[in-house]
Order: sequence, then C-alpha cells, then structure tokens
Amino acid sequence: MRNITVSAFISLDGVVQAPGGPHEDPSGNFDHGGWTTCYADEVIGAAIDESFAKPFDLLLGRTTYDIFAAHWPYVETDPSAEDFSEQDAPIAELFNRVTKYVATHSPDTLSWQNSQWLGEDVVATLRGLKKEEGPDLWIWGSSRLIQPLLEADLIDEFQLLFYPLVLGKGKRLFDSGTMPAAFKLMKSTTSPNGVLIATYKRAGEIQTGSFALEQPSEAELERRKKCS
Repeated sequence: MRNITVSAFISLDGVVQAPGGPHEDPSGNFDHGGWTTCYADEVIGAAIDESFAKPFDLLLGRTTYDIFAAHWPYVETDPSAEDFSEQDAPIAELFNRVTKYVATHSPDTLSWQNSQWLGEDVVATLRGLKKEEGPDLWIWGSSRLIQPLLEADLIDEFQLLFYPLVLGKGKRLFDSGTMPAAFKLMKSTTSPNGVLIATYKRAGEIQTGSFALEQPSEAELERRKKCS
C-alpha cells in the first residue's frame, strides 16, 4: 500500500503559488514569487532532508513538472565541476533517479528521465497505484493536481511549512472542492525565522459537537430562526 503525501510551502492565508522564485509561476498576475527565500534556515533544511531520506516517487502536475524538469537535470552533480553545489547535487541526483508520475494532457512531451504519464483518468490511476507495493508518492507544488485528489480523499498526509506572511492572492492549497476530513498532528517544530513545520496524517471523519446551553434561551431560539 502506497500513501500520498503533500509537502507544501504555504502562507498564512493558504497560498502556495511560486514559493521559490518570481519566474516559477506568475500566472494570474501573481507578483510575489519567491516569498519563502528570505526565511531559509537550518531547521527548514533539516526537515526537507528528513523527507528526502525515505523512499518515494514524485507525483507532479504539469506546471511543477516543467519547473523541476527545467532545473534539476541541469544541476551539476560532479564534485570536481566548478559550479558544483554540495547542497543541490544530492537533490538533483535523487529527483533524476526516482519515478515522476505526471498529470498532463501532453504525455509525448515528458522528456525528463523516468517520467510516466498518469493517463486520462488521474484519480483512477492513483487509486490503483496506492494499492500497489512500492515507495510512497510525494507531491511538491502541483496545486491544481491536488484539488481532485482532495475531492476524492486520496491524500494521506500533509507536511506543511507555514510562513509568517499573507499574500492576498494566488493559488491556494485547499480550494472549494476539498472533501471535509479530519487530520491528526504527528509532529511539529518552528524554525528560528518563524516558519511552523507541521506533519498531519489522515484521521477519519470530522467529529462535531456543541458548546450551546442544553436548554437554549428564547433569544437563541429566535436567532436560529433568523439563520435558517
């Protein structure tokens, strides 16, 4: 059984668009690209490294796939090269090696090594993949792909990095099609720059209750009539 995990950089108002740079995704006249970069620190780096330490395959929407495919295959991995980056090279090697499952209408243009098309029915394909043995499926970015998976209740875990800012506009992680669901906080930490890193695992259905008086007042009963 393979789980699907979403890892997302997210603002306090729920925006996940273009966290890494102004040219990542300027669609919708989004002009705050790169909003995570000035918050980078060792705690955030350690949390991401911990995620990469477990076996996984990537699950990507087409926009994020194109961003990654235009970057990671071109990162120098030869330690003797002048532009070798000790920080980026291990990620490049990992991302190049793992299978990339991609939601796209143009499967013939998937040129990055080890890329596989998810087919016409992405949800059905992923239901099948989740039943197989193999590494978990990890989503980075891919906000459009996430929406039908939320609606189909296919996401098992979230690793969310909440940044201390609001962006006002942009693509959001949880949109209108999100299926109501409960999650359990598995672990959390805060970076020196104020980024809250929290991991949530799927935990059944939403449980509801009430803090109202056992015997509602006349004023409360009248209020309920107006709200109905």
